[in-house]
Amino acid sequence: MSTTILIIFLIVYLGMILGGLPFLQLDRTGVALLGAIALISVNALTVDEALASIHFPTMILLFSFMVLSAQMRLGGFYDWVTDRMAGMPVTPPALLGVLIVVTAALSAVFSNDIVCLAVAPVLVDACRQRKVAPVPFLLALACSANIGSAATLIGNPQNMLIGQTLKLPFDGYFLQAAIPVTLGLFACWALIVWQTAGQWHAPLAASASGDAEAPREAVPFDAWQTGKGLLIAGALLVAFLAAPWPREHMALIGAGILLTSRKLHSRKMLGLIDWELLVLFMSLFVVNHALQRTGLTADAMNYLSGHGMRLEQPGALFGATFLLSNLVSNVPAVMLLLPVVQHEVGGVMLALVSTLSGNLLIVGSIANIIVVDAAARRGIAIDWKRFARVGVPVTLATLAVSGAYLALRF
Repeated sequence: MSTTILIIFLIVYLGMILGGLPFLQLDRTGVALLGAIALISVNALTVDEALASIHFPTMILLFSFMVLSAQMRLGGFYDWVTDRMAGMPVTPPALLGVLIVVTAALSAVFSNDIVCLAVAPVLVDACRQRKVAPVPFLLALACSANIGSAATLIGNPQNMLIGQTLKLPFDGYFLQAAIPVTLGLFACWALIVWQTAGQWHAPLAASASGDAEAPREAVPFDAWQTGKGLLIAGALLVAFLAAPWPREHMALIGAGILLTSRKLHSRKMLGLIDWELLVLFMSLFVVNHALQRTGLTADAMNYLSGHGMRLEQPGALFGATFLLSNLVSNVPAVMLLLPVVQHEVGGVMLALVSTLSGNLLIVGSIANIIVVDAAARRGIAIDWKRFARVGVPVTLATLAVSGAYLALRF
C-alpha cells in the first residue's frame, strides 16, 4: 500500500509542477482532487480519515476572508480606489509608488489574489486614459501584492495555513514581517523605476490577441456596502490582536454578518468565492496526510539529516522553501514543509520565503497569473521573459533583505 500511496503522491505533485497532467483536461485543483479520490478508492484512507486530515480552522478562515473580499468587490471599493489613484496629479514614478503601497496594504488584509483580480482590469483602463504604458504598473501590481500579502497571517492562503497550524500570534508575526516587507516594497519600486526610466509614455505593449476586450463596466461605488466591509475588516483586525477567541470563529461570524444583507444577494457573494482554491487545499491535506501515515516522509527527513541537510535549521529551510515554492507552487510547498517547522522563527521564515518566492516567475503565484491574464484580455502581452526581467531581481532582492533581517534578528 505504501508504494501505491507514494505513486499517487508523486503524480499529484507532478501535476503541481506542470499545472496539470499531459493529455488530460485537469488543472492543479483537478489533479489534487483526483489524487484524494484515488487514495480513498484504494482504501489508503477511509472517508472519515480523509475528513479528519483537513485542517478546518484554516479552511474556515480562508472562506471567511473570501466572503469579506466579495463584499468589497460588490461594493465597488476596488474600482473606486484604483480610479482615485489613477486620477492623482503626480508623475508616473510617484504614481507607481502610490500603487505599490496601496496594493500592498490591501493585500495584507483582503488577500493578494482577490486584490489583483479586482484591480488589474481597472488599472489597464486607467493607464490608457492617462496615456502611460501599463506594463510597468501591472508588474508592480503583481509583485507588490505578493510582497504586501507577506505582512500578515491573513494576506494569502499559505500564511493562513502557517498561522493556524503553528498558532502564531497575529501581532508578533506582523512585527517580524513589517521591516523586510517594507524594504522589499521599496526595492520593488526602485527596480521597476530604474528599468522603466524614459519609457513611461511608450506605446502600449503588443496585443496579446487580435481582439481585446472592451473596457469593463465599472462596479458602482456603494458607500454603505463598502463601509460594512471595512467595518468588519477593522473589527476582525482588532479582535485578532486583542480577543482570546479562535481567529476562525471570529472571521466566520464576520462573514455571516456580511451574508445577512438586504441588498447583496448571497448568490452574488458566494459566486465570488474561489471554490477551486478551497478544493485544492482540502485535497492536498488528504494527499499529504496519506503520505505521512506511511512513514516515508519521516524516513526522507532522517535520510536528509544523515547527509547534513536538517530542514529544521534556518538555512536549509530557507533554501528548501525557495526551491519548492517555485517547483510545486507555494501552497503545496508549505504543506510539505510545515511538519518540520517547530518554532515561531521557522514559521516566520516559511511564510516570508514562500510568499516572496512567488514573484520569481509568472507561474510562481496565482496573483501573477491573474494579472497576466487580465492584461491579455485587454490586448497587452506580458510573456515570461518580460515578467522575469522584473520578477527575478525583485525576488532576489526581497529574499536577500528577508534573509539578512532574519539572520540579524534571530
